[in-house]
Amino acid sequence: KFLEFIENHAPNSLEALFDKDLFVYANVPYKIKKHEDILKNPKDTIDFDEKSAHAIRARRDEIGADGALLQSQNGEIYKVNFIEKILASVLAKLSNFIPEGGIWMNTQRPEWNDANNALVGNGVSMVTLYYIRRFLDFFENIFNASSVEEVEISNELADFFQRVVTTFDTHKDLLAGSINDTDRKTVLDALGQAGGDYRSTIYEKSFSGKKTVIRLAELKHFVKIGLEYLEHSIDANKRTDNLYHAYNLMTVENDQDVSVSYLSEMLEGQVALLSAGYLSSKETVEVLDALKSSKLFRPDQYSYILYPNKDLLGYIEKNRIPADSVAKSELLQKLVASNNTQLIEKDVKGHYHFNGNFRNADDVKSTLATLSATELASLVEKDNDLVLQIFEEVFNHKAFTGRSGTFFGYEGLGSIYWHMVSKLQLAVQECALKAIKDGENAAVVGRLLEHYYEINAGIGVHKSPELYGAFPTDAYSHTPAGRGAQQPGMTGQVKEDILCRFGELGVFVKGGELHFNPCLLRKEEFLATDKTFNYIDVNGKGRAIALTAGTLCFTYCQVPVVYQLANENGLEVINKDDVVIKFDTLNLDKTMSKQMFGRTGFISKIIVHVKETELK
Repeated sequence: KFLEFIENHAPNSLEALFDKDLFVYANVPYKIKKHEDILKNPKDTIDFDEKSAHAIRARRDEIGADGALLQSQNGEIYKVNFIEKILASVLAKLSNFIPEGGIWMNTQRPEWNDANNALVGNGVSMVTLYYIRRFLDFFENIFNASSVEEVEISNELADFFQRVVTTFDTHKDLLAGSINDTDRKTVLDALGQAGGDYRSTIYEKSFSGKKTVIRLAELKHFVKIGLEYLEHSIDANKRTDNLYHAYNLMTVENDQDVSVSYLSEMLEGQVALLSAGYLSSKETVEVLDALKSSKLFRPDQYSYILYPNKDLLGYIEKNRIPADSVAKSELLQKLVASNNTQLIEKDVKGHYHFNGNFRNADDVKSTLATLSATELASLVEKDNDLVLQIFEEVFNHKAFTGRSGTFFGYEGLGSIYWHMVSKLQLAVQECALKAIKDGENAAVVGRLLEHYYEINAGIGVHKSPELYGAFPTDAYSHTPAGRGAQQPGMTGQVKEDILCRFGELGVFVKGGELHFNPCLLRKEEFLATDKTFNYIDVNGKGRAIALTAGTLCFTYCQVPVVYQLANENGLEVINKDDVVIKFDTLNLDKTMSKQMFGRTGFISKIIVHVKETELK
């Protein structure tokens, strides 16, 4: 989104960086393992390189902060252009792409929501995939508008790039239908191996300093085919209830297949999907209708929880092995009959349980290894995989997400997380504005606006203190079930709310020009009586403006903007010398916009005449 802001405010400024070596790499003493090692244990994928850490610290002591930057093989700080930095980021994600699954979360950290941190390892993120789709779509437009024909990137990254593109091209026919588990692993292996080889080269040798020319046409092709793969996966992740999957689970089967299974619906997934810009306006309405009808809607706060509530097993019901599962294993039956409790035991009520000291499957494997050295060796060999399967069926560790699936507070079950609700609101606003811009029919636009203002009404600032459980104008982290808002603080919610508010006011920047288009603004927001508006100008001085009924005022870049109801659209710019400059449209030209963005003090006030009949 910041790249979008930059391009809107300063068109072509990103293109100007395509060939400028102004960017560097951080030298981080953590080494991600090779692809084949990650497959073996996706929860243990990073090593700390102590020798490298000491060398980095010594170089920092010697030359300062630049000592923490990556050097080329000749010992100089390695610099690259904008295209290389962006490409390295995208390739790092796509080298962990699992077709129809998402982006494999195998680097030992969660994503936006750390309440899902146990997903790391087997988790596959559609959330990241949705945002990469928006990212590539943005660059497709940038590349199509660019006059640059070629750029240079490091030889090492060029090799990584070519291998990813070749993988996509080679297997493109798979996009014609659903992808089977064997083909899924084939694609993952090719992408993962390319990423692993690239990392190993840089870890062991650093960059050679040699560059390869990449034609812009090659980058366009990469973006195009990348979008085809991502959009195929988006389609594959549509649920039967018209919502979309947020996080999935991957399982490596027999070293030949990768299967994908699904978790429950999550608000975060719908927000990311809507932000991706992939759905049509009609499809967006279907998602929002489904969301309102889903278990994610919380009527008491007229808002949305992060994930549906669950009926959790009580303590006594946990670690209980079904009798028919025990009956499948001759080993387990033998252990019970001989009162051997190393692996399993039977309680006084006839229920079976695994050893209470087991923490995970590794403990089970260790016990099986111990038993394999006894007279039970043949049974252990026969039932080894079955026992591990039963253990996973009992505890379902793979689907354990973290506190999101077991806690009831702190972003847990039944909890509204207000930042995500505001992210939802912004995503819906973007969809509504796109529908209006594209000239969608009034019924579709109307439904999008209904959803937008319903989400808006559910956010705390519009509620009574009694319902919100706190001062409505204060930012709070979350609202658990049965309690008021908890954890006050300046959360990420604030920035989304500010962006939404400027969208409601109709303040937009495109092509370096400031536009006023209050297509979402409601007439009821205009003053019913005269009032005084106080603000701080660009020089830091307190100012006041007398407003009359039928007006509305806010500041943008510390310049007051006064909306007045009128019969026709138009605007007036009052400069510092009180000279009035009139515009027949609601757009400022580039020159005036630059004065605004630069906070030069040249513009003292803007009066926008808003056609009353166009307001909601």
